[in-house]
Amino acid sequence: MGRRSGFEGFLRATARAVAAAERERQRGIRAQLTQARQIERHQRMALAQQNRDDRAAEKLAKAQYLADRQGEADDLNAELQDRLEELQGILAHTLSLDDRIDFDALRPAAGFEAFKPPPELEPGRAPRAPQLHPPSGLRKLIPGAAKKHAAALVKAASDHQSEVARFNQAEVTKREQFSKLKADYDQRKSQFEMEVWRRNAEVDEFQTAYRAKEPDAVVAYNEMVLARSEYPTEGFPQKFRIAYSPDSSELIVEYDLPEVQAIPKEAEYRYVKTKDAIESKARKPTEIKQLYQDIVASITLRTLHELFEADQADALALATFNGMVDTHDPASGREVRVPVVSVRAPKMEFLGLRLEKVDKVACLRNLGAQVSNRPDELQAVKPIVEFDIVDKRFIEQGDALSGLEARPNLMDLTPADFEVLVSNLFSKMGLDTKLTRSSRDGGVDAIAFDTRPVLGGKVVIQAKRYRDTVGVSAVRDLYGTMLNEGANKGILVCTSGYGPDAYNFSKDKPIELIDGGGLLYLLREHAGTAARIAV
Repeated sequence: MGRRSGFEGFLRATARAVAAAERERQRGIRAQLTQARQIERHQRMALAQQNRDDRAAEKLAKAQYLADRQGEADDLNAELQDRLEELQGILAHTLSLDDRIDFDALRPAAGFEAFKPPPELEPGRAPRAPQLHPPSGLRKLIPGAAKKHAAALVKAASDHQSEVARFNQAEVTKREQFSKLKADYDQRKSQFEMEVWRRNAEVDEFQTAYRAKEPDAVVAYNEMVLARSEYPTEGFPQKFRIAYSPDSSELIVEYDLPEVQAIPKEAEYRYVKTKDAIESKARKPTEIKQLYQDIVASITLRTLHELFEADQADALALATFNGMVDTHDPASGREVRVPVVSVRAPKMEFLGLRLEKVDKVACLRNLGAQVSNRPDELQAVKPIVEFDIVDKRFIEQGDALSGLEARPNLMDLTPADFEVLVSNLFSKMGLDTKLTRSSRDGGVDAIAFDTRPVLGGKVVIQAKRYRDTVGVSAVRDLYGTMLNEGANKGILVCTSGYGPDAYNFSKDKPIELIDGGGLLYLLREHAGTAARIAV
C-alpha cells in the first residue's frame, strides 16, 4: 500500500482542491454581481453629489442618493438571506447528488499535445541556377561581348554555388534544431505516458483494494467522499479523522463542526435617513441556538448519508459520527475540543429514512444519538464510540543512533533502520517524534510534534534512502499526506538530492526538503555522528 497511500494522499488533496475551487468560483460570481451594483451606485452617488449645487437637479439627486443608500441596505439583506438559505440547505444540498466516487474520473483525462514544429524549421526550396542567355543579334557584334558573357557565366555559377552552400548549411542547422525539438518532445511525451500509466495503475490498484475491502483503501475512499463534499466556505473547517473496523464493518468518523460564530449575528439591515447610516438589528439568541442546532444535526445526517450512499464495495454495515467543536473556553481562554453530537447508525436502517421530510434533531434522537441541548454553549455529550486518540500506527522506534559504527555508510542501512535513524535525529533536535508502523503508515514514516506555543504543531516526516534524484511526485505525495493528517509542516529527508521541480513545488508551501548533505550536517551537529553516504 506504500505507493497507493502516497497517491491516495494526492487524490485527497486533489479532491479538496477541486471542491475549494468550485466554492471559490461561486463566491466570486456573487461578489462580482455585488461589486457591479456597488460601482453603479457609487457612480450615481458621485454624479448626484456633483449636481447638488444645481438647484434644478438637487431634489432629484437627493432622491437618487437616498435610493442608493437604501439599495446598499437591500444588498446587505440579500447577502444575509443567501447565507441563511445556504446554512439551512446543508442537508438538502447533498440529497440531489450522487456521492459515489467515479474511479474513471480519477484517471488522467488530457492527452499530450501534438508535435508542432515552428514554421521557420520547415524544409526550404533550394535556390535555382540563374539563366544567362548569350548575346544575340547586333549585340554579338559588340567587341568583347562574348568574353563578358563568359565572365558573367563564371560569376553566376560561383554565386549560385555559394548560395547553394549557404542554403544547405541552413537546412542542416534547421534539421538539427528540428531533431532536437522532436527528441525533446518525444522525451516529454514518453514521460507523460509513463506518468499516465503509473496513475492509471495506482487507480486500478486503489479500486481493487477498495473492492476487496482492505481497511486502508476503505478509509482512503471515504476520506475522498467527505473531502469533495461542498459546504459554505466561511466558518466550516471540513476537517475529519476516519477509522475502519473490518471485523464489524464499522466506519468511525470524528468530524470538526463549525463554531456558533458561523451564524450571522445580524438579523436585518436598515437605512436610517436621519443619520444617513446603515444599522443592523441583532439576531435573537433563541434563533441563533435553533439555527446552530439545525446545522449540527444537518452535518451529522449529511455525512452519514454521503458515506452510506457512496458505499460501492458494501464495506459499511455501521457508521459512527462524533461531531466535535474546536474553540476557546470563554472562562479560561484555553483551547477546548468538545463533542456535541454522537450517533451510531446501521446502514440499512439509515437508508430507509426520508431525509427531505425529517425533523433533523428528532431524527437523530430516534437513531439513539447523543445530541447536546445547548451546543451553542458547548454543552458536551459522551461519544457512543470513542475515536482512539492514540494513533495505532505508532510503534516503539528504538535507538538507531547509539548502535551506529564510527563513520557509518547510511546506504548500508535497511529502509526500516533508516526511518528509525531519521526519527531519532528529530527527537535529538527537540521534537516529540513517533515512528509509524510501515504497513499502516498512510505514507507517513514518522509524526513529530513541535511543542512550542504558537510556532509549534504537527509535523509529518518522510525518509527516502534513495540513490537517484528525488522528483516532484514524492513532494506532492508528502503535501497530500500533510493535508490528510492535518499537519502544520512536512519534512522530506533523502540520501540523494532533489530535482528543480521538487524545489519549485515546495517553495510556497510549509515543506522542508533535506538532501543527503543536509542530513549529514544535522547528524553531525545534533547527534555527534560523522556519517557518510557512499553508493
